[in-house]
Amino acid sequence: MSYDRYVAICRPLHYETLLGSRVCVHLAAAAWACGVLYALLHTANTFSLPLCQGNTVDQFFCEIPQILKLSCSTSYLRELWLLVASACLLFVCFVFIVVSYVQIFKAVLRIPSQQGRHKAFATCLPHLAVVSLFVSTAFFAYLRPSSISSPSLDLGMSVLYSVVPPAVNPLIYSLRNQELKAALRKMITGCFQKQ
Repeated sequence: MSYDRYVAICRPLHYETLLGSRVCVHLAAAAWACGVLYALLHTANTFSLPLCQGNTVDQFFCEIPQILKLSCSTSYLRELWLLVASACLLFVCFVFIVVSYVQIFKAVLRIPSQQGRHKAFATCLPHLAVVSLFVSTAFFAYLRPSSISSPSLDLGMSVLYSVVPPAVNPLIYSLRNQELKAALRKMITGCFQKQ
């Protein structure tokens, strides 16, 4: 998405050549392949871990850190290494998004008309909002100190980063639609007027 926005704003005349249907198919296939490979590596690795503290996970789904807490062998180091590699890959993706948006914002700020800047920012901000929501909640879920960790907080954080971003994603992206904005405004003001 950030590359799409980058090409659309920074190189609009080259959009069709840089992001044709073949390129989009390749980007989507690469994303799906990376996701499947990532899931297979973690699944194979976690199923090979011997569990000595039972097999009950205090989560809605089998999250890797929760499964590692149940492991009793030193083979969890393989999974830990895989998580470190995953964090590095995530960091590279994050840097790519940040660099893309820095280039986009530099290009947008050079647009002379206020309306043109507004339109360009309106194109980028929904994606940035969804990515920021996901990254900030996942960051807090996984990187907070263990001193403020509790089973209920872990459960709440996992729901927050795994359910909320996908749930609000359609809403955030459709807020550019004027009819939806009007309906949402009408619904919110109707709720407040009834109280």
